[in-house]
Amino acid sequence: MSQRMLEGKVAVVTGAGGGIGREIALMMALHGAKIVINDLGVSVTGDGGSATPAEQTKGIIEQRGGEAVINTNSVSTWNSARGIIETAMDAFGRVDIVVNNAGILRDVIFHKMTEDDWNAVINVHLSGSFYVSRAAAEHFRKQESGAFVHMSSTSGLIGNFGQANYSAAKLGITALSKSIALDMKRYNVRSNCIAPFAWSRMTGSIPAETPEQKARVEKIKQMTPDKNAPMAVFLASDAAKDVTGQVFATRNNEIFLMSSPRPIRSVHRGEGWTPESIAEHGIHSLKGAFMPLDRSGEVFTWDPI
Repeated sequence: MSQRMLEGKVAVVTGAGGGIGREIALMMALHGAKIVINDLGVSVTGDGGSATPAEQTKGIIEQRGGEAVINTNSVSTWNSARGIIETAMDAFGRVDIVVNNAGILRDVIFHKMTEDDWNAVINVHLSGSFYVSRAAAEHFRKQESGAFVHMSSTSGLIGNFGQANYSAAKLGITALSKSIALDMKRYNVRSNCIAPFAWSRMTGSIPAETPEQKARVEKIKQMTPDKNAPMAVFLASDAAKDVTGQVFATRNNEIFLMSSPRPIRSVHRGEGWTPESIAEHGIHSLKGAFMPLDRSGEVFTWDPI
């Protein structure tokens, strides 16, 4: 490789036993990073557990001449997340990069979602991203450097059916990332998000019954997990020293910079508003700029490029 963009750095990648997380870990290792492979080997819904996926990732990295260690702590509690970062310190003496990729799914229509469905997904995605980032932040602050790369999703940025828990967590991660970017800029610490597109076990539950659904799944299958790794490596590298607080989407060979909420239209009334005047005048002036009730697939309507 002509340029190893992460030479000498240590990266923690959660959920690195397969899919997007594995591909990010592999590419970071190829670029010179020493890797902490965090993975519990659980099912998509968070059940069970096995060391095999993490061991497979480690084996590939070592076959290619890289260095890696395995950590099987859960990201979903404060203490276990701290143990993930401690593994990096014990094995390699430092930590430079955190990729918050670990995730599970409990897809169910909102009015049937249980408390456990909600908590399980929020605990892994949103709380887990906070816990791991918070544990690493102490080291980043002392060394005055570091990079966070968090996995978001267009399910949160745009919307999707049956994913209130997942969507809320993934949009929450973008706000967490922006807050980290603001709070830690003084320490030369960066924080960005990627909303990845890929066919993996996390998307394997997408319905494929009708001809339209089957066609959509075939398009998604074109988007292999490795297509998301280059952006993660770039954001973790010193080449991205001026990039922070941003949200990118990676879709096959496409890269999108995603927008954040900003005022798009306003109305004012000198004497103030009443519920009646809002109904009669205000809402009609704003309605033309309403966000449509659409889903990710209705925004990204063209075939992956």
